[in-house]
Amino acid sequence: MFKITLGNADLIKNSIPIISEIIDEGVFKVDAKGLSLVSPDRSMIALVDFQLLSTAFEDFKVTGENMLGLNLANLVAVIKRIKSGDKVTLSKNDDSNTLEIVMKGKGTRKFEIPLLNITAEKPPLDQLKFKAKLELDSNVLEEGITDADIVDDSIVFEGEPHAFRIWAKGDVNSSQMELKRGDHGLDKIEIPEALKSRYPIEYLKKMIKASKFADKVLLEFSNDYPLKMVFKDIDKIHLSFILAPRVEE
Repeated sequence: MFKITLGNADLIKNSIPIISEIIDEGVFKVDAKGLSLVSPDRSMIALVDFQLLSTAFEDFKVTGENMLGLNLANLVAVIKRIKSGDKVTLSKNDDSNTLEIVMKGKGTRKFEIPLLNITAEKPPLDQLKFKAKLELDSNVLEEGITDADIVDDSIVFEGEPHAFRIWAKGDVNSSQMELKRGDHGLDKIEIPEALKSRYPIEYLKKMIKASKFADKVLLEFSNDYPLKMVFKDIDKIHLSFILAPRVEE
């Protein structure tokens, strides 16, 4: 059982809708560490790794490990009803098969969402080994993805020891954004050799929406290899994505 209260409801109001654009259902876990979810999308092209840390909560009472199978559309429909300034309490009793969400602001409103019987297997994330690691302003990456979106349906991430580029090339147009070591907006670059990988823009456009709660994004990739994007607000929320590459024939 658990009963946890968020004073800053924007933490779930801004994050869960982003997740719902990628996965339609998943198993959330509530334990001593906080509220978390690790789930791939149905096509196995993308994976979401979400953590709302216990330190983000104003009140945090949790017994044991609680697994909540939820339809994300149902959850988002309720979360969208959160008003500015509301305190939000999530709770579940041991004998209940619903998640209770209470919003307290101008009055008190309560919702109950049915829990689903979903089987969840944890993907082997620790088996991924990346060569390139960067930290940059998330709005800079967002601009590069938006530029590429008007050119093609995929984007290339390309790096070398002193520079990082993202580019797209269509039948007529092309776009490129380049950041070099020392440039404003690029905080860290660790790329040991020339690396290049292509990714679908459709997913990146959804993932980059997480920039609304994180000023910085961590990127990791290798040659024709999955991309890892990490957005985090220290001591509050971590949201990361794994995106499969689009390998050229």
